[in-house]
Amino acid sequence: MPCDPGPAGGAEAAPGKGPAAATALAVAFCATLAGCALTAPGPAAAPALPAAWQAPLPATGAHGADAAALAQWWARFDDPLLVRLVDAAQRGNGDLAQAAARIEQARATLRAAGSRNWPEFDGGARAERVRTEVGPLPGTVVATSSRAGVDALWEIDLFGVTRNTVRAAKARSEGAQLAWHDLRVSLAAEVAATYVSLRACEALVDVYAQDAQSQQRTAELTLTKARAGLESAANGALARASAADASTRLIGQQAECEVIVNTLSVLTTLPQSELRPQLAVRSRQLPQPAQFQVSAVPAQWLAQRPDLAALEREVLAAAAEVGAARADRYPSISLGGSIALATARAGGASASGVNWTVGPTLTVPLFDAGRRAAEVDGAQARYAEARARYEQRVRAAAAEVEQALLRLDAATRREADARTAAEGFGQYFAAQQALFAVGVGSLLDLEQARRNALLAAAGLVNLQRERVAAWITLYKSLGGGWSATPPVLASAASTPPDKP
Repeated sequence: MPCDPGPAGGAEAAPGKGPAAATALAVAFCATLAGCALTAPGPAAAPALPAAWQAPLPATGAHGADAAALAQWWARFDDPLLVRLVDAAQRGNGDLAQAAARIEQARATLRAAGSRNWPEFDGGARAERVRTEVGPLPGTVVATSSRAGVDALWEIDLFGVTRNTVRAAKARSEGAQLAWHDLRVSLAAEVAATYVSLRACEALVDVYAQDAQSQQRTAELTLTKARAGLESAANGALARASAADASTRLIGQQAECEVIVNTLSVLTTLPQSELRPQLAVRSRQLPQPAQFQVSAVPAQWLAQRPDLAALEREVLAAAAEVGAARADRYPSISLGGSIALATARAGGASASGVNWTVGPTLTVPLFDAGRRAAEVDGAQARYAEARARYEQRVRAAAAEVEQALLRLDAATRREADARTAAEGFGQYFAAQQALFAVGVGSLLDLEQARRNALLAAAGLVNLQRERVAAWITLYKSLGGGWSATPPVLASAASTPPDKP
């Protein structure tokens, strides 16, 4: 059972005993208290998860259902440029460099906390010269003294203040490393998603460019027929308006692609003058991901997410701080001592010798206006907050995987129908265009067929982008890219840590 950290007891010697007995009694009292149970709260258990995913699982792919199947997942796309872009981003990204610097800060904090387990030694030297007036007869005495020695202090960690502080610092150091890995996973996913969006944007530019060219030919043909009296002036105006609308749509899509290139340049830290030639090598082709099998057990996948592991370390750190705050309410004992060589000269005489002291110091909390109790309450509240945040994030992570699986399944099942629709509407539009060219079909029928073909072609491109993006989201939500051998970053301050 926990002992009462009240202020009484241990500070007074038994009647009739000397200082040595008082010291021995104090040490025995503190040793007895050290056996009391000052346990910190236990680690947070993951909230209950469903036994299996509710969403349909992708059942194809040569890669198995394990973390190795997701390591360097961007290298399994059929586009080597994506690998170079992700590597460039991870070398030069400022957020990763800041995360690496935070790791160094956490490691320094851990070393500082661990140093409290060891004695402190401080050296010092002092010299002084003193002039003293001597009475009643007039005269002066000049004295010179000097001292050089070493002072030592060792606070004995009876109740676990230092031990819990070290545990908290260790957990936060590991958490900082895990946060670096999580940022790396998120960065890879962001670069890949931006790159896929660019390729889809370029494919849409092709679709809109073909539509604009077709609209321009139709407008020219309609105007020719109108001048010959074979078409009405209203149809001529409609054809010109449709051509202008198609040109506006094309220009807007081209501008969107330029914006995405700029975003990709910022993410990868590559100047556009270097990035654009690489993008031009294989343009307008959506990279295709390698598929893998996802096992039905949610806990197997969520256990490898670095963000959840980082939050779990924060729970452990908060629990250790509760233990440290509780232990701080108990008496403390420290051992101190010093040894020094001292000399003195005065009035022609001199003396020198070695002085030393050693002994324990007992400190018993008597009154602090509730400060230590408030610190325990605050630490317990921070622990409860960290635990709730961890449990909430675990549930959200499971939902992220479910949503990615649902989107992937829907996009996969819709793609075949979307391709059939695009091909069918395209063939129908070609037939209507041939009829209009020989004066048989109507302009309204042609424009309706064109609109359907355009929407179907653009819808197919967007659906293909959605399917690839769903794979990327699935990679990220399953912790993909958490590698034990991360790449070397640009600066020494951002050297990546080892995996904890």
